[in-house]
Amino acid sequence: MAYQLAAKVRDLTPYDPIEGNYRIRLDANESFLTPPAWLQREMEEGIRQAMFNRYPDPKAEKVCRLFAQYYGIGEELVTAGNGSDELIMLIAAALLEKGDKVVTVLPDFSMYAFYSALSEVEVVEAQKRDDLTIDVDALIETVQQTGARALIFSNPCNPTSLGVEAEEVRRLVRSVPSCLVVLDEAYMDFWDQSLLNEVEQYDNLLILRTCSKAFGMAALRLGFAVANPTLTKALHAVKSPYNVNSLTQGAGAAVLGHPDYLRECVGKIVASRDDLYQKMKPIVDGWQDAYIAVPRTNFVHIRTPDAKRLFEGLKAEGIAVRLIAGGLRICAGTSQENQEVARVLAAL
Repeated sequence: MAYQLAAKVRDLTPYDPIEGNYRIRLDANESFLTPPAWLQREMEEGIRQAMFNRYPDPKAEKVCRLFAQYYGIGEELVTAGNGSDELIMLIAAALLEKGDKVVTVLPDFSMYAFYSALSEVEVVEAQKRDDLTIDVDALIETVQQTGARALIFSNPCNPTSLGVEAEEVRRLVRSVPSCLVVLDEAYMDFWDQSLLNEVEQYDNLLILRTCSKAFGMAALRLGFAVANPTLTKALHAVKSPYNVNSLTQGAGAAVLGHPDYLRECVGKIVASRDDLYQKMKPIVDGWQDAYIAVPRTNFVHIRTPDAKRLFEGLKAEGIAVRLIAGGLRICAGTSQENQEVARVLAAL
């Protein structure tokens, strides 16, 4: 009998980002800022110092230390990974067991459910309210009734750009003590409701962060998990021994070593996001059955039944955005890019 793929992967298709050449790319929530020449030189020097015939530092100590210093937390609470994606997959595969239940909240980042299903963990999909906000009481009830071993959601949310305030998240974590709450704060650099400095207060809280959004390091694939010492020790034990390569560690340390520059980048991105929102709001307000929320991320989310036509119309004009969750997700770009996407959408 010929070899057959395992049933759990037989019908899977690869992740399908938008491909092709576009004059404006606002589809992937990347930073529009590129490192200045002086920082590029430091990144190149960090790469040159890599010993190519040796395995990388298995603990990625330098980047973890600089990351911890930037956020004012203990470096012993930090685990580095190849972007948040590797860490999400690791959590599903190692901290949960076959048959366990994990609760996700729709709409949200699709890879939570994907990696959980791949690890043969049962995915329970909780729904957000009609306005795409999270009903914390309903979510607590879902976790308790299903006996879920884990709950994972992004805050602020990708793709809705909305967020749950810190006090409500605290209440959620405390209300489900036997459930691991994985809080993906990939976009929290653009808001002020983080629980990053509180992880040691909880047995069941694990926070994810990334360098791809605010810090302009999407190409490096560098992410972090922050948790209490028990959870951190478990992550260190189950991750690949040399998971973050030396080139990423060298270049990442160069960037993370300049906290003032990073704060400046965050400020510029927030200003661009606010500019994009202000440009888009009067346009969207003029559409029937459309809505744009005040964003807490580096993108805006427009709910409209006409999303598909607008998406294709933008592509035809050389502008890539994301068609997702009943609408359009548009990342903040340069002032000129924001102006142009607003102009084309108004015309469409």
